[in-house]
Amino acid sequence: MRPIVALLSDFGIHDHYVGAMKGAVLSVCPDAQLVDLVHELPPHDVAAGSFALAAAVDGFPAGAVFLAVVDPGVGSSRRALAMETDSHRFVAPDNGLLSLVLADHPGARVHTITNAGLFRFEVSTTFHGRDVFGPVAGHLARGMPLEEVGPPATDVVVLPMPAVRQRGDREWEGEVVHSDRFGNLTTNISARDLTEILAHFGGDPTEVVVVVEGAILPLVRTYADVSEGEACALVGSSRRLEIAIHGGSAGRILGAARGAAVRIRAAGGAES
Repeated sequence: MRPIVALLSDFGIHDHYVGAMKGAVLSVCPDAQLVDLVHELPPHDVAAGSFALAAAVDGFPAGAVFLAVVDPGVGSSRRALAMETDSHRFVAPDNGLLSLVLADHPGARVHTITNAGLFRFEVSTTFHGRDVFGPVAGHLARGMPLEEVGPPATDVVVLPMPAVRQRGDREWEGEVVHSDRFGNLTTNISARDLTEILAHFGGDPTEVVVVVEGAILPLVRTYADVSEGEACALVGSSRRLEIAIHGGSAGRILGAARGAAVRIRAAGGAES
């Protein structure tokens, strides 16, 4: 199979940046299959990039390389990183973009990219996606050992991830960490967190409700478990609790956005 390089950035699609970065990969690895994950991330939003990257990784075959560039610190002293898990490789700036993948793969090996022989012949101070990250991704796609990019990295930048907090005996609180174009709101409450919470209620999802911006929502399995236009909570494709409205935008209708509190409590119980 031809090597796969998946690209993620905040470059948008109206300028030449994505195409130039692809050219840099292909200049090193002409056989690469290039896959666009997303290029319309909010400009400079490292947290949004970290979420999108982690959410997409499991859909790719082993050996895929992820070229992730949301880089407001380009040209500064921030490091360039290459990372390897048991099944995938990553190239990204050291600004927290790899945070959620690292959280999912704590045994990942991370190296600082210092081998200038891998870079484009002339490195711009404003476009490392083309001049540094793209060529290195191409070399990794060709099978270059991770160690050849440079020495192991320590103290990798990790974005603070809000923890799920218990508020009393039968109430837990998380928060919204991502909103997609449909207005679905993804939280920091993982499927594993939810299973542990439901264990306090005999594992029965009908024994709890989810509260967001004053709205009280049922915990369901699919969007279709509620009528069109009704709000609900369910575990989404990112394996995190998601707030949704069947056929509508939860973000718009509930007035919730990133950072909004999300509470899970006993059905029929008073909110603390």
